[in-house]
Amino acid sequence: MSKKTGKTKSPVPAPVGNDNPRQGEKRSAAKPAQITESSYGRTVLIAIALALVTLAVYGQVINHQFISLDDDLYISNNLMVSKGLTLEGIKWAFTTFHASNWHPLTWLSHMLDSQFFGLVAGRHLFVNVLIHVCNTLLVYFCFKRMTGTYWQSAMVAALFALHPLHVESVAWAAERKDTLSTLWGLLALLAYVRYTESVSWKRFALVIVALALGLMAKPMLVTLPFVLLLLDFWPLHRLQWKPSDGSKVLLKGLLPLIREKLPLFALVVISMITTYLAQSRGGAVRALADEPFSMRLANALISYAKYFILTFVPNKLGVYYPFSEANLPAWQVIGAFLLLIAITIIALRQAAKRPFLIVGWLWFLGTLVPVIGIVQVGGQAMADRYHYIPSIGLFCALVFGAADFVKAKHLPRAAVGGFATALLLIFAALTWVQVGLWRDSATLFSHTLSVTSDNLVIEYNLGHVLGRQGKYDESVKHFAEAIRINPNYYDALINMGMTLAYQNKFTEAIDYYDKALAVEPNSAKTYMEKALALAKQGKLSEALPQFNKARELAPDDADIRTNLGLLLIHQGKPQEAIEQLNEALRLNPNSAEAHNNMGLVLMGQGKLEESIAQFSIALRLKPQLAIAQENLRRAQAQINARPK
Repeated sequence: MSKKTGKTKSPVPAPVGNDNPRQGEKRSAAKPAQITESSYGRTVLIAIALALVTLAVYGQVINHQFISLDDDLYISNNLMVSKGLTLEGIKWAFTTFHASNWHPLTWLSHMLDSQFFGLVAGRHLFVNVLIHVCNTLLVYFCFKRMTGTYWQSAMVAALFALHPLHVESVAWAAERKDTLSTLWGLLALLAYVRYTESVSWKRFALVIVALALGLMAKPMLVTLPFVLLLLDFWPLHRLQWKPSDGSKVLLKGLLPLIREKLPLFALVVISMITTYLAQSRGGAVRALADEPFSMRLANALISYAKYFILTFVPNKLGVYYPFSEANLPAWQVIGAFLLLIAITIIALRQAAKRPFLIVGWLWFLGTLVPVIGIVQVGGQAMADRYHYIPSIGLFCALVFGAADFVKAKHLPRAAVGGFATALLLIFAALTWVQVGLWRDSATLFSHTLSVTSDNLVIEYNLGHVLGRQGKYDESVKHFAEAIRINPNYYDALINMGMTLAYQNKFTEAIDYYDKALAVEPNSAKTYMEKALALAKQGKLSEALPQFNKARELAPDDADIRTNLGLLLIHQGKPQEAIEQLNEALRLNPNSAEAHNNMGLVLMGQGKLEESIAQFSIALRLKPQLAIAQENLRRAQAQINARPK
């Protein structure tokens, strides 16, 4: 690209500061290092090493399963996603608020995985790993280009790649939005660095596009313009300021830089409004009545401190940390506040001499703002995945601060290298173990319960997982614990009832169904389950009103009509049963249970050939449906017993 003359007007403001070049000219402060054969080779070797070690630690996910916490919502039970990439799916991705989010790029990514891999969880997860590898390399390339350093940039990238707190973002299929949005965010950062080297609207347009795509993967990137302003101070040196200059000098230098980023801020505002609408409509945003602002602020302070401490000592990591006032003792709130203030003061005082400290620290604080809990989304106090982007700033401050210390103290290079290698090996080992805990739901949830207390969400989910595995006694224990924590937790109440029914404890099951109905009186599912329990006790006349109430509440529920049809068969009302089963098949032609029940009616009427056809359809739809196999055998036996 040819240089512009000083008379040519640029569509964006010029960089500010004492040593900034004219618009269009390359800045000497952050000019890329001279590319030589040796420097190119070193860069390639470092990149290969980063990629290989990341793959070695995370490669085990290829044998993992989906987690029964959001993975079903996003992938395995999501028909739009599991069908692969379709025109209908693409339209849905851009118009849905499913899962209380608007992130079309994430949906398209999951659809592509389903297109190529079906529902093989390990392959979906390995794509996450590949994106994490790309993010690691982008962290390295961005910092190397901005700072001209090899080993400091490589260390920041290695810590990002291997830190145990990042396992959740990579080993959880539903968190594709985290790795994918970060990929586009880092590409936006790299595009911005290129733009500052030679200011042009075309280069800035690439920043806008990359940020827009990142926000379409996850709105976590709403703080990116803030990060770019920090980088303008260091290491891009577009803003010259030190604490002694005062706020007026800072504001004077900042205004042109803010003005240049107005298109980015506009994207952020649009994303924030869309996200709030999506989460409000999905019921994910909690009211102040649930958690007062003072409680949220206290939790935010403690969470900041915990994220900081866990960066150094990553232990007792789980998939869900419950929000509870009991976890907010006053001494922790005060201690967290003092810690944050102390670090901020130290970083500010060092801003002129060691600008990387304040830049990295404010990156960490600022990028956590959207997820720190002031606006409560869901019921968690904090989450490991929220550390993914903020950690880059913290690693930057720590690594460049350590390098400055090493240089000042003239420490031996071999000793420093040995310490860094040992630290990375420890993190790699911890991350390897943490990745292994994500191999299946039962392992992950059991571990989470061992490192948290009164964890309602995980108690319930583990009970649900164990119930699906047929471990009903263990399942009941976890549902009981969930009900102890919250006696009005509807999901735990109804699932407790269903589990007891599987154990043929129908009287106890009905008691829990009644408790569930007290919480949600208009639950058609609960009325249906109660009706089934009564029917299995032989109380058919008591079951019928429950079925009718369920049908009244959910007239388009095929399962209710299928089960009602079975009850009518047992009551000797074949014609009414056929009416209900025909309606069930109209609502859901692929209901194996409805076809099986229809076969029962026909068999009872002596229409054996027609019943065999229905049983055969049921088995084609669900080969493991044992009752259909038994009914088919009985019908065939009756045909064979006919006189020749």
